[in-house]
Amino acid sequence: MRYFCISSDVDVLTGMRLAGIEGAMAGDRQAVERELDRVAADTGIAILVVTEECYALCSERLDEMKLSAERPLVNVIASSRSEGRADNSITRLINEAIGVKIDAKA
Repeated sequence: MRYFCISSDVDVLTGMRLAGIEGAMAGDRQAVERELDRVAADTGIAILVVTEECYALCSERLDEMKLSAERPLVNVIASSRSEGRADNSITRLINEAIGVKIDAKA
C-alpha cells in the first residue's frame, strides 16, 4: 500500500518525495489525466494526494474516484502558494451527495 502525489507545484512534490511519497508533475489536463490512468492501473497505490490546481483540471473524474472507487483514496491538498481551503472539500461533496448543508465555518 503506497501513496502517490500528482502536483503542479514543485515545492509540494519535493516535500512529498522527502517524505518518501512518489509523485509526478502535471501542469495541464492531459498530464493529470495520464497520471490518473497510471494510478488507476497500479493496484499498489492506496492513497492519491492531488494539489488543488490539479484537482481543478480534472475535478469531475477525481470526484467520481472519491465517491465510487474502492481505491485509491483521493486527498486534495493546498499547494505551497495557496491561500485557504478550496471549495472542493469533503463538505461540498457531502452536500452534493446527500443534500445536507453543513456549516464548516462554525
